[in-house]
Amino acid sequence: MKLATRISGGLGALALNAFLTMPAWAQDAAAPAAPAEPAAAFTPTADMVNKGDTAWMLVSSALVLLMSVPALALFYGGLVRAKNMLSVLMQVLTIVAIASLVWVGWGYSLAFTSGNQFVGGLSKAFLAGVDGTTLAATFSNGVYIPEFAFVVFQMTFACITPALIVGAFAERVKFWPLMLFVVIWLTVVYFPMAHMVWYWAGPDFLAATVVKDASGAIVSQDAGYLWGMGALDFAGGTVVHINAGIAGLAGCVVIGKRLGYKTEAMPPHSLVMTMIGASLLWVGWFGFNAGSNLEANGVTAVAFINTFVATAAAALAWALIEQIVHKKPSLLGAATGAVAGLVAITPASGFGAPGTSIVLGAVASIICFFFVTTVKNKLKYDDSLDVFGVHCVGGIVGAIGTAIVADPALGGQGFFDYTVMPAVAGTYDMGAQLITQIKAVALTLVFSGGVSLILFYALDKTIGLRPPADFEREGLDINEHGERAYNP
Repeated sequence: MKLATRISGGLGALALNAFLTMPAWAQDAAAPAAPAEPAAAFTPTADMVNKGDTAWMLVSSALVLLMSVPALALFYGGLVRAKNMLSVLMQVLTIVAIASLVWVGWGYSLAFTSGNQFVGGLSKAFLAGVDGTTLAATFSNGVYIPEFAFVVFQMTFACITPALIVGAFAERVKFWPLMLFVVIWLTVVYFPMAHMVWYWAGPDFLAATVVKDASGAIVSQDAGYLWGMGALDFAGGTVVHINAGIAGLAGCVVIGKRLGYKTEAMPPHSLVMTMIGASLLWVGWFGFNAGSNLEANGVTAVAFINTFVATAAAALAWALIEQIVHKKPSLLGAATGAVAGLVAITPASGFGAPGTSIVLGAVASIICFFFVTTVKNKLKYDDSLDVFGVHCVGGIVGAIGTAIVADPALGGQGFFDYTVMPAVAGTYDMGAQLITQIKAVALTLVFSGGVSLILFYALDKTIGLRPPADFEREGLDINEHGERAYNP
């Protein structure tokens, strides 16, 4: 899931580049070779668009929107107390509306135009130059989709990512300051992350513009920083889940614990709502992962089945570990396990095989279980709905695990070398890929965590993020919105 057409603009390079290019990781540089004869300009044409691909992308976009509203809203809403149910629904719904407009305004341009390695430019702000005839690249030479189809698909990702964050500090945040945070966070964190991981020139353009040195090593290419590094993230392990999870941790630390945390019972008010939400998330995730292939082909089917079986394995693994530890499996546990599996398979969905996907889902579920039941208690932070423990931790397991499951020796898909025309299968090195994946995870944690912490702190010290104590005790539904989710 990546790219549209190429354009220009940009912001300055991030200081994190220094962290990620320390001498221990550096490679010997060779002098650039003399430039080759310029390739003839390539212009995609309408006959390169397949109606089936276009239809699949539009359906996938609707499925991913379903993940936010109503799926995530119901999943989160059922987990909070009844007095805060409506506030969570309102937060998720409004974030989707805001993110959609921000995406059209400047998000798409910052994420998916060429600028520098870290962020795009503003040449497509407010979708300038995008119309019913412009095209977006897929991962196959000579195959394109309408650019609007790509815009709307990526829009749904921009909608759900900040919505995930709110679960970390549910029941104790002001509505409008949170919405301001979302606008700023999308602009300074999400869009640069999407650009670094998913932006590239496309298979037909990249081969024509890449610059290599005398040894054949890539010197420069029209791609985001992590894409150019070779990081694999099929559908958003770094961009969506680690990104949102670490931001959620920053938020819950700055805002503080809920009143009565660990001294009062705070059970979910409706596990029925949570179950419905989790089920809809599972359905919508097929669009999230399989849609990220941007085409309707064999790899799409691979991503679809991997998503299915990894989730099933994760739900069952959580239930089994609960049986062992607590002597009873719980609905909440099975639903949480399913989400952990969905998170973990996200970056690997189009790269692995069903067998290794089952293992990845089960392993991620068990790790997330111990994190939210043991590690969180030892660290003593109040992540209300375990956004960090499920999304960030699950995303880390999935992102690193992608290097393993993608290995063709284990039935994985490997990767394609798009610097040649047409693209060919690349030589896979699991050890090198593991290092690359770890570096991508580290960048995401440091960049998103650091910027999010600064942003939350600045907003808290200026306009304030936390409502008065009496508002919290009575509930945010009535005090923030003047209505209740349930009336007698």
